[in-house]
Amino acid sequence: MSRAGKDAVLIIGGMPRVGLLPPEVQQDRNAAAIRRRLVISAVGILAIMVVGTGASTVLASQAQTRLDDEQSRTASLIAEQSKYLEVRSVQSEVTLVQAAQQVGVSTEVNWKEYLTSVAHTLPQGVTIDTVTLDFGSPISPYSQPTAPLQGARVGTVTFDAKSATLPDVPAWLDALASSPGFADALPQSVNRDETTGVYTVNITMHVNDGAYSKRFATGGK
Repeated sequence: MSRAGKDAVLIIGGMPRVGLLPPEVQQDRNAAAIRRRLVISAVGILAIMVVGTGASTVLASQAQTRLDDEQSRTASLIAEQSKYLEVRSVQSEVTLVQAAQQVGVSTEVNWKEYLTSVAHTLPQGVTIDTVTLDFGSPISPYSQPTAPLQGARVGTVTFDAKSATLPDVPAWLDALASSPGFADALPQSVNRDETTGVYTVNITMHVNDGAYSKRFATGGK
């Protein structure tokens, strides 16, 4: 047998130990350990709360700083805009005047041009003696026909024309159809003066909004 084998000691059991302390002592030790753990946990929670509170305070301070900056910027913009109140007032007045112009002349007809164009439709030897106009206005629209097949109109032009010979009324009616805003035209009467031999023709022509001059039209803007 080797030397190592001779020096080896076989230990079957450990050192016998006996707990002579009362159970209350061990319970106190366990309670103390639990209390230490609770204190450590409480300190950790308190530390977390302190850190969280500090972080919230910092974020709130930053948010308040940004709010103050925005409020200061808003005040500056309002002060800057106040410099242009007079300009904005003038712009509003200009817009109002433009709107008034559009409404005021919305039913305007350039009668010089219109009657000149009508004169070009007259048959040879026929002259216009009198013209009677009956049109609506921006605040009083022209009454519309109640009979079927009659189109919308904005006014009526009544002509009294004179001719030394019997005029070709159907041809004149056809020519009138080329007038701006023409809706329809009807002959009312054809009379001959037995003394002078002059014929008088009365024609009623209805006109639609194509006759308006639209001087201040905005083109849909």
